[in-house]
Formats: sequence, C-alpha cells, structure tokens
Amino acid sequence: MSRTIAILTGGGDCPGLNAVIRAVVRSAILQHGWRVIGIEDGFDGLVGTPRWRELTLDAVRGILPRGGTILGTSNRGNPLAYPVKTEKGVVLTDVSAQVVANFRALGADALIAVGGDGTLKIARRLQDLGMPMVGVPKTIDNDLRSTDVTFGYHTAVEVVTEALDRLHTTAESHHRAMVVEVMGRDAGWIALESGLAGSADVILVPEIPFDLAAVCASIENRRQSGSRFSIIVVAEGAYPLAGGKVVQATAAENLGVERLGGIGTFVSREIGTKLDIETRVVVLGHVQRGGSPVPFDRILGTRFGVHAVELIAQTRYGRMVALRGRAVVDVEISAAVDALNRIDPGGELIRTAEALGICVGR
Repeated sequence: MSRTIAILTGGGDCPGLNAVIRAVVRSAILQHGWRVIGIEDGFDGLVGTPRWRELTLDAVRGILPRGGTILGTSNRGNPLAYPVKTEKGVVLTDVSAQVVANFRALGADALIAVGGDGTLKIARRLQDLGMPMVGVPKTIDNDLRSTDVTFGYHTAVEVVTEALDRLHTTAESHHRAMVVEVMGRDAGWIALESGLAGSADVILVPEIPFDLAAVCASIENRRQSGSRFSIIVVAEGAYPLAGGKVVQATAAENLGVERLGGIGTFVSREIGTKLDIETRVVVLGHVQRGGSPVPFDRILGTRFGVHAVELIAQTRYGRMVALRGRAVVDVEISAAVDALNRIDPGGELIRTAEALGICVGR
C-alpha cells in the first residue's frame, strides 16, 4: 500500500537526529516505495499554517555525520500548552485539535516523533486523539527508562571527557579547583560517566543531594596529600542538601519551561570561600549538543529510524523504539514516559566512583 509518512524532531537538538531522518527516508522509499515529508521545528510546524518539506533521497544525502537536525526543532512547541498572544497577554492554550487537523490535511498516514520525555508525552496524547504515532527516543541526558541508552548521549559524554582532559593541565599548572557544569536536569548520567572517564575528583548529580562539607573535606584531603588541584563535575540539576536547584528562570517566567543554570558558580564560590582556594567555573552548555555524532550514535539513530518505519509497515502505532541489550525492540509510548531513567545512588557506577576515592557529595 502506498503511504505518506511524516517525521518531526522535537525538544533540544543532539547529535544523531539526522541519522534517524536519513534512515527513515531511505528505508521508507527503498523498502516500501512510500512518500516522506518532514515537519519543520517540531510540533510548532503543525500549528497555524503547516510548515513542512518533501524528504527525498537527495534531501538526506550527506547528512549522516552532521549534528543538529535538518528539520529544525523547538523545546517550547507543546500544542497542549501553546503560548498564544491575547489582549490579556500570553496565554498557554491547548491547540492539539489544530495539530490533528493540519496533520490530516497533509494527507499523512502516520507520524514519527523523535524526541525526549516532553515530545513523547505530547505524542502519546496525540495518539489518543487519533494521530497514528511512532516514537523515537532522543535525549542526551539518557533519562528515558524504557531504553538502555539514547543516541546523542555517547557524543555528549565524549565532548565532556575531552574537556576534562584539557582542563586537567591548566588546573594543575595554576593549582586551581576547576568546576565544570554539564547538562543533566533530572538525571546525572553525563556528569557521572564523563567524570569517571575524565578522572574527576568530585562528581555531583541530581540523584544525590550533596553535602558541601563533604565536598570541601574531599578537596582538602587531596590538598593535604600533595594534590594541589581538583576537578569537580556538577550536573546542572544537582543541588545541596540545604537548598533546591539553581535556576536562571522559573517556569512561570519562561513560558512554562524552567531553565536551570548557575549551580557551577554556586559550588565554585562555596569551595573558594571555605577553603581559601582559587577556583574557576567552566559551563560547557550547548557545546555538549553540537558537532558530529560519534559512530555509536550514528548507528543507533540509524537502527531506530529503520525500526520506526517497520512499525508503521506493521500498523503498530503508539509504540516507541528502544534498545535493550544489543537488540532494537519497541515498547508502548505510555510506558516509556511514565518514569525517568535515573542513577541509582547505591548502584554499581556510584560504588565504582567512591571506590576510586571520588567524592559524590556524601
């Protein structure tokens, strides 16, 4: 049966998105003879006048090693709470009916939504409203429980690890404590695994509220033993026992999306004051999202894209592709977004870090 399938990328960008798009287009056209259209800028592209483009084999040629997404994305494009300007100001409005109508007007038979927890929750709701949906998990935070790993994560860990390798030399030369703030809103996988790979001395993650006294004691012990510098990796969502997460803008101030940032500066200031040591802060920020994907993420994104097309061929909608062990499988979207994949504070990776003498804030 001839079909038209649509694909969009939502939420924050990450390396590997173009691998998924390429795999969807090539497998849909070469294996099934289907037409593929790309929705631009996430779900925003289905609000108002639809924004889309034809995705041919030529359109995806050469994009495998490219970072970002050729379709564009948005981390505020939530049609269930869409910012609409009114006489009373900006009001968050449910425009999901408009999204469904625009999708049907495009003549698409199914939609592949590539995104993280937020995008997939929207996909689940639109599936309930009658849009045939297949989900592809994407988040550099690696915080989706139903898949062992998400593409983009390995690239982010490599970027942070390389930064830590470079910071060691300057920290040692100047006898400084270097605080490196990395991404990780609710899950600290990037901080933990890059900290292990990059020989960090302190790793602070959202799953373990940290004790500043324990952090300072660890750094002081290093100094007393002859190590005149320290590397501290802190996830943006980490927070001290005596306080909450540090935010740049609350959800109310930022159209429903809380923007984290500043925990690195907080930790740096506290360490510098309590230990009388020179500190510096490095916020890697969106550097972690950019650049070419590592081979693992290219391959995983490709496998996810092909499997998503096969789910449509089997008319198995409301599913999300996932990696379990070495196999690509699929699960219910609803099951995938019911809980986050977070670090176990008593798990093997944390125990490994502590066995190496790394302070995790307790």
